[in-house]
Amino acid sequence: MKLRLLCIALLAGALAPAARASIPPIPIPSTPTEPTYVGAPATAHPIKGIPATPRNRFMAPNGTSEIHDDGWQTDAISWGGPLGRSPMTLSSMIQRDCGSITFDARGRVLSVCVGVAGPELYMFDPNTLATVATFSLPPRQGITSGSIFQDFTGGGYFYLDNKGRVVTSTTTRHIYVIAETPDGDGFTQVGDYDLSHVLTPTEKITSALPDSNGLLWFVARSDGVVGTLNFATGAIHVVRLGHGADGEIENSFAVDQSGGVYIATNRKLYRFVARHGIPKITWQVRYPNSYESKPGQVDDGTGTTPTVMQGGYVNITDNADPMDVVVYRTAVKLTHRVRRNHHWRRVRLPRMVCKVPVFAKGASADENSLIVAGRSMIVENNYGYTGPTVTEGGGLTAPGFERIDINRNGKGCHVVWTNTTDRAPTVVSKLSLANGLIYTYTKDPGASDPWYWTAISFRTGRTVYKQLAGTGTGYNNNYAGIALGRRGTEYLGTLDGIIALRDM
Repeated sequence: MKLRLLCIALLAGALAPAARASIPPIPIPSTPTEPTYVGAPATAHPIKGIPATPRNRFMAPNGTSEIHDDGWQTDAISWGGPLGRSPMTLSSMIQRDCGSITFDARGRVLSVCVGVAGPELYMFDPNTLATVATFSLPPRQGITSGSIFQDFTGGGYFYLDNKGRVVTSTTTRHIYVIAETPDGDGFTQVGDYDLSHVLTPTEKITSALPDSNGLLWFVARSDGVVGTLNFATGAIHVVRLGHGADGEIENSFAVDQSGGVYIATNRKLYRFVARHGIPKITWQVRYPNSYESKPGQVDDGTGTTPTVMQGGYVNITDNADPMDVVVYRTAVKLTHRVRRNHHWRRVRLPRMVCKVPVFAKGASADENSLIVAGRSMIVENNYGYTGPTVTEGGGLTAPGFERIDINRNGKGCHVVWTNTTDRAPTVVSKLSLANGLIYTYTKDPGASDPWYWTAISFRTGRTVYKQLAGTGTGYNNNYAGIALGRRGTEYLGTLDGIIALRDM
């Protein structure tokens, strides 16, 4: 799963204090188009029997802490979102893409938004999208490779810690800790950890998250850098998995409740633990690969952040053609006891649980983490998206969503449903466990380039309703992720700012 931001921060900018005056929102321009609403309001069908995802005690509560909502990266929320009842849309044009969205203790929207002046931390009023405060981060230092719209290092991923503070990497290879001011209407930097002496200039930090013991892990895209930072002592340890594609890390990673850390390179999926603060591999597996950099993927590896699942599983999509949803067992020792002929014996289990092809050959790619609810996984198709121009002038990407479930006996997986109509070029979709809706963001046919808030049934895969968000490139989310507020509002970053949807 991947967060993609508008990364055009090429101008220098010094660190700035928090802005104090609330700035009223200016709507993002849109040309009226038909239809503005498709379908009918949803009836809530809660998804029951799903064990709660354990909270990482060093992060903010699940659903408010980071782009994938929790340390397991499930993208599943315990509360509800809009049901499509006389929906109201809002927008705020700040000419920045707010890719990753979290919520502070007051419910205000926090995001690192990127524009020509550099990455900047924003606080938005959750009701109006007025800008409450900002804090400038170091400017982008240059693009190492690929498109400026597909470089996510140095702030694209961030998280809120258990004190409600923003913890983010920077383009200068530092880790910043940023708190809200005592009066709650601004930001103040309270921590700065310099990693530049252990990283080369090309080793730019992609993501950083704490494990279940509070040790901060970070990854860098070049050379397969996997590192740890002890906040208490300042100790830093770094290992490198290799040069080139074998070591390239484009995604964030998952952390489980027992110290495990799951990291995917362009060729392998790894499970790490820390021993005396040093990253150690407990297992690794090479996943299927066509070795093609497909349109719709940034590189020739998996496009997904690993997602941990109940029952001792972890999943990714591979880079085969067609692409597969692949599930692996997380256990270090793959044996279990079985009784045969009145005798107990140990049987070895395979690491791979299942490999299920999804979407069509020559038209399957995914740059977003799988949604997980219990044994169920939701995968979306991003094939065809290489940048904003692809969806201009009526341009479209390949359609597709699928639900894959692990079999009840833990042996293999099966397809539950396939949606072949909805097209989500890049969005990090979300699932509400409270109402059974998958919240996504789709681009439909039309000369005005309409973008829609779209709700899909978790049970059937059918489109429940679609509400027009706006038209044109300014409403392209370009890899930004949907976030659901506790009061039922849905938020998303776009190339021109931030938008929202709520029921009237």
